Amino acid sequence: MKKSILLTVLCFLFFLGTSLLSHGSGFLIYEHGAAAMGMGGAFVALANNPTAIFHNPAGIAWLEGTQISFGTTLIRPQNSLSLSNWPDPTYQNVDGESQWFYPSSFYISHKINDRIAAGFGFFSPYGLGTKWPKDYPLKYIAYSDDMATFFFNPTLAYKVNENFSVGIGVSYVYATIDFKLVELEALDVGPLIPMPFSILALVDIPVALEASGSGWGLNAGALYRGDNFSIGFNWRGGFEIDFEGDLDLENPQVQILPPYDQMIPAGPVAQAMAQILPNEGKASTSFKFPHILGVGAAFNLSESLILSADIHYILWSSFDKYVVNVDVPIAVSGFEFKDKEVNEDWEDSFIFRGGIQYLVNESLALRAGILYDQTPQPVESMDPVLPDAARWGFTGGIGYSTGNFSIDVAYQYELFDERTSPNRNIPIYMVSGMNLGEGTYSAKAHLFGISLGFRL
Repeated sequence: MKKSILLTVLCFLFFLGTSLLSHGSGFLIYEHGAAAMGMGGAFVALANNPTAIFHNPAGIAWLEGTQISFGTTLIRPQNSLSLSNWPDPTYQNVDGESQWFYPSSFYISHKINDRIAAGFGFFSPYGLGTKWPKDYPLKYIAYSDDMATFFFNPTLAYKVNENFSVGIGVSYVYATIDFKLVELEALDVGPLIPMPFSILALVDIPVALEASGSGWGLNAGALYRGDNFSIGFNWRGGFEIDFEGDLDLENPQVQILPPYDQMIPAGPVAQAMAQILPNEGKASTSFKFPHILGVGAAFNLSESLILSADIHYILWSSFDKYVVNVDVPIAVSGFEFKDKEVNEDWEDSFIFRGGIQYLVNESLALRAGILYDQTPQPVESMDPVLPDAARWGFTGGIGYSTGNFSIDVAYQYELFDERTSPNRNIPIYMVSGMNLGEGTYSAKAHLFGISLGFRL
């Protein structure tokens, strides 16, 4: 039995190493364990399986023996953008491209003695990923982005007495960024032909950034268990990641402006620019990730019925801005890739969670939950990179256990509020006092979670 469990775990870790590193999803992903997910994520005061390493590390002090849990959450987002001011009807309604994400997790806990327990968790709580058609109007802001974080989180828990425990952990965080946009420049391309006079052209240069970085974070929790209730607290510390990586530049597209557009072919100019422009460079940036504070309570209304509720406070105000430092050697007169400063000005926000669990018998549990997540993003900094909005989430799940094995499955439906954004008032979209880039974002998501558990 133990050999088969070990083989299953090794196969799952191989799956993580070969597939997860190319995916990201949502900036804060809280679905790391199907049992908690089925109860709307209200798990700080329950913390009764190894996923407590994420939800509240103090909980593993009550887990007997050695326990393992691993699983994944399939995320299917659906988003769209309405550009009602755009003159071409083809692009007045744009759908995001179809994507699936699967942030996965692995946890193991071991009770060392009556008071001390140790654990280790692997999970991905932060990420974002949006993908729009490459030729849509807002390509100059972004048409594809993907960020993922990977936490390696050893944990210790101490049982102070029969009712109270504390836990603490440290995380090594590895993160990746994949970002794509089109750089637009107005250039004098006359010297490239060569011509003795100036020829103004608009030049589109597709740019792709791939970067990675790492950092460290702390987390801690506390849990009090009474006869028919429990109260928990969880803190996951903020941290900063310094990203460094490569820029890839694709062949430029050139549009000659009047009056020379009928005289000068754009093709030869684009070929000349492709020979002069470098096809790669370097870039770096830093992201500040927030502190997360969570408090929860759970009540055993009967031997079969449990109610739980959590409030999470996320200090998103740390995400105020980021600067992309660019190093691309350019030999074209009058053109350079400049460092880019992006203001975000996010605000601190709350998430409210509630859940219910009903035990049909010793083996079968039914779960349901609800959550409301405030958006921290001001509409002024909302754009195609991460068009966030307040959301409602509705969850349901089933748990089945027999002997030393358990399986939990959950489903979550998320509905986001519609929001209209100026999309940063980019100057190239301003025509006769009208912002052609103003757009309304709509989104929803389906999430499917599964977790397998073993007791050794």
